[in-house]
Amino acid sequence: MPTIVFCLEEPSAWAMLEAVLPKLVPPTVTVRKIIFEGKSDLDKRLARRVRGWQAPDTRFLVLRDQDSADCAVVKAQLSAKLADAGRPDSVVRIACHELEAFYLGDLAAVENGLELKNVAKRQPKVPFRKPDTIANAAQELESITNCKYQKISGSRAIGPHLALDGSNASRSFNVLIDAIRMLGETSE
Repeated sequence: MPTIVFCLEEPSAWAMLEAVLPKLVPPTVTVRKIIFEGKSDLDKRLARRVRGWQAPDTRFLVLRDQDSADCAVVKAQLSAKLADAGRPDSVVRIACHELEAFYLGDLAAVENGLELKNVAKRQPKVPFRKPDTIANAAQELESITNCKYQKISGSRAIGPHLALDGSNASRSFNVLIDAIRMLGETSE
């Protein structure tokens, strides 16, 4: 059976993906996860974990926050590690600047998921039109939700409400969704 393995920097990414994957990946594809203990752990152990994966017909998708690093450099470094591990067909996606930018790109999902009022009406305003440019997206999300957003529980609550049709203002989120769809289609 074809398998997609998600290599993730943190548990909150999986909390969000759990809600969106059933809408994107066919049921004939097995989904697995490897959750690292932060980006330095991911950077250090990724190649070993991927190299050791023995199941045939497996594709990998790595999701890591950009934080303050250069996005192109981070992606190139991770892609090189995957190629050295014998998995050059793996997909690397970078959350610009951090996972919470995905949520700031869809404030209706935040409003619905966290059961808040008047959050979605901020979407047309700066900086929510281009949330990938917000260097402190987690702090911004905590601020606009009056600290109701917490990394894992918030990701789990917001995930089911995220628009997957390309309307999210976060370009990095839309690129991630397109990659997951592509992996699901090519894995069938």
